[in-house]
This record gives sequence, structure tokens and C-alpha cells, in this order.
Amino acid sequence: MPISIPHVILYRVHKRRDEALPEHAHGQAQLTFAISGMVQLRTEDGIWLLPPQLAAWIPPDIPHRLDIMTNAELWILLWDPATVRAWQPETLPSQAFISRVSPLLRSLLEAVAAMDALSERRELALRLILHELQRVEDAPTFLPMPTSQVGLRVAELALADHRNALDLDTLASQAATSVRTASRRFPEETGMTLKAWRQRARILWTLTELGRGKPIARAARDAGFASTAAFSHAFRQVMALTPSEFLSLP
Repeated sequence: MPISIPHVILYRVHKRRDEALPEHAHGQAQLTFAISGMVQLRTEDGIWLLPPQLAAWIPPDIPHRLDIMTNAELWILLWDPATVRAWQPETLPSQAFISRVSPLLRSLLEAVAAMDALSERRELALRLILHELQRVEDAPTFLPMPTSQVGLRVAELALADHRNALDLDTLASQAATSVRTASRRFPEETGMTLKAWRQRARILWTLTELGRGKPIARAARDAGFASTAAFSHAFRQVMALTPSEFLSLP
């Protein structure tokens, strides 16, 4: 059921693994936060994997899709654009971005959910939420998507190849392009080399599997790593923490 004050609506919904909210857009800005579980947000800019430590801000009229990667409790706040303009501390980016869910931000979200819908304190908490949003630059759980049709074909094939079984020649051939073109497109369009992009995509696939309860050794094997140690090394390179440390995050 939605909880609202004028111009801001909070939805609290439980979603099951593999459910989806198909691509859509609306006139309100949106803050999406999984208080438990893991969801994936996709816009034309790329793919964000959102564990409970991260929230996503989506400006008005941005087409987006949500995929539920594990059973999740999802909180969605819809903001009237005029309210955002009046309350925000400074101009928020015109593109979607993710923010770390600091202890203060989490407490504010929980307070908003618990307070009377029309209380003055709730409005103050909502104002503070906008001030507490801080864009995470180059977040490791963000996978930027290419902008060209050639780049997108390569990316979609690579996303389906979570074991990294396809060599570059095969990947390029299946995408009806050349290795040289694919290797040039990715830095130009995503800011990442094709090799680094594929490695991040592979690690993000394992994040979902770990979030679903798969043991580390099995996730490593299913992602095509030669050993758990090799997986842990690659995971740390992308995420700046080990798989065990990720699983122990609050």
C-alpha cells in the first residue's frame, strides 16, 4: 500500500525473485531502495545492481526497468518534480545515479515509513533525504552500456556469457563486427576496455548468485573461474573487497 504526503508517495512492496517491473517512465522522480534482497535497475545508460547498501535516484521521464534478483522488500519513493526543485539543496543530475545508503539515510527512510503521513516531522525527514543523497562515482556495481548498435550487440552477447567462454574473435563474429571495432567502441562508449567490462559483468553476475545463497566456491565454478582463489582475486579487483566481506555487509 502507498503511504503519501502531498507530492511524495512511498510504496513498500515485497517482490519475489525473477519478478520484474517492465520498462516504463513517469513524470515523478523516483528513489528506489531494497531494504532487503537485491534488485537490478536498467536505463539506457547502463545496469545498476542494488544491494541494500545502495539506492538509485531516477529523474522524471527516464525510461527504466527493475528486475528482482532475489526475494526483496522494495521501497519506492515517487517525488513530484516541483517538490524536488523546491526542496533539493542543489540541482540533482539529469541522469540516474546511485547513492550509498548511509546510516543516516537508512534511518531517515525508516522514519518516513513509520511517521504519520501528514506530519511536519515526516516532511522534514523527506527534505533531509534529498540532502543526504550523494552520487557514487564509478560504482563497481554499475555496468555502463555502449551507445552504438554494434556495441550493444557485443554487450548483450557478453552478458549472456557469464562463464567468459567466448574468446574475443568468437564474440565479435557473433556480433557481426571485428575485434578491432569492438575493442575501440567500448572505451569510447563506456569508459572501460572490453576486457574490464566483461570482467565487471562477470563479477556482477556472481553477486546475484551469492545474494541468492549460492556458496562462494560454487559461484566461482559457475562463473568459469579456475579456482576459488582466482575468483576472490578478480572479485577484489572489481569490488575492492572479498566475496566473504561482501556477504558480511549489513
